[in-house]
Amino acid sequence: MKTEQSIYSEASGWVQKSNYNLGKSAQLVFLFGNKELLKKQQPIDWIIEAYPNAQIVGCSTSGEIYQELVLNDNIISTAVWFENTQVEIAKEYIHAMEDSFAVGENLAEKLDKESLVHLMILSEGLNINGSELTKGLNSKLKDRIPVTGGLAGDQADFSETVIVHNQVGEKNIVLAIGFYGEHLQVGYGSMGGWDSFGVDREVTKSTGNILYELDGQPALELYKRYLGDHAANLPASALLFPLSLRLKDSETSIVRTVLAVNEVDGSMVFAGDVPQGEYVRLMKANTDRLIDGANGAAEMSKTSLQNSEADLAILISCVGRKLVLKQRVEEELEIIRESIGDTAAIAGFYSYGEISPIKPFDQHCELHNQTMTITLFKEV
Repeated sequence: MKTEQSIYSEASGWVQKSNYNLGKSAQLVFLFGNKELLKKQQPIDWIIEAYPNAQIVGCSTSGEIYQELVLNDNIISTAVWFENTQVEIAKEYIHAMEDSFAVGENLAEKLDKESLVHLMILSEGLNINGSELTKGLNSKLKDRIPVTGGLAGDQADFSETVIVHNQVGEKNIVLAIGFYGEHLQVGYGSMGGWDSFGVDREVTKSTGNILYELDGQPALELYKRYLGDHAANLPASALLFPLSLRLKDSETSIVRTVLAVNEVDGSMVFAGDVPQGEYVRLMKANTDRLIDGANGAAEMSKTSLQNSEADLAILISCVGRKLVLKQRVEEELEIIRESIGDTAAIAGFYSYGEISPIKPFDQHCELHNQTMTITLFKEV
């Protein structure tokens, strides 16, 4: 496997940061970038001309990751040449959140073929129920194939996200990238680092990813009391205060982030399901613990790669982490680099949700929020 990377800005155009003359040999190009730039024809045309035989996939972001840098208002291109691995892409349009499960099923069914070793998902970030999407994927894959990926971002604006597939970015698309062949090893890890506090609160009324009541009280009203002055900036300020959802019959918890609020009925829309009868706890950030969480994700991904040196690392971190870490945000990338070593090209983005199994070697994917999720690739 070989990779080469370039960065696009309106001021400088495309600037190559590494050049192995992949050109016609590249089979896959990842584009992670600013929403408005991905909707323009010029930068996309350059990629199509530079890599005429490649599948081009990508999404809008809440910040772009290039090596140990976090950028905004750019496009990061990572072209990949695989020596012995095949790549196929499946695309589904999603017209309503209620279609999320079926979209996951359809994508898995299209790509579940002999020698499939991994699926990566790049999804619409707003008009989606991420946990239903993962349930649809799992229903077809039967925990045989690991799935990682994430939901597109739009800074902290929650206005529109776009997906790229061989043309300018469009909204309401979910892509699945299938990797095939016995020569590809894939490692993955996902971890948060947020602190939960206070008492467990029962979800007394919810429908899918819409939360109406906690402990019999209107959810939004209770949440606003918790946020105090931050409530004026909802839904963006909710990124700083997620909920921890305890999984039934498990000691494991996953994090849920607010995508929207409804002032009329007092409900809150989350990136994934908040099932009625389950329990949640309020959470807050601890900067050092977030950075430790990134290191934990790196160690998990190395474990599932069996401690081999990766060729490519795709990092998907939640925009909430970026908002909390502020000027320290690049520390989570630096600690990952220290953990995975110098050989891997690093690319990725800040997201509205992350997809990964919870533990190394698990092949049952979940939607996560507020995590750093890492996918490592190596050809042998």
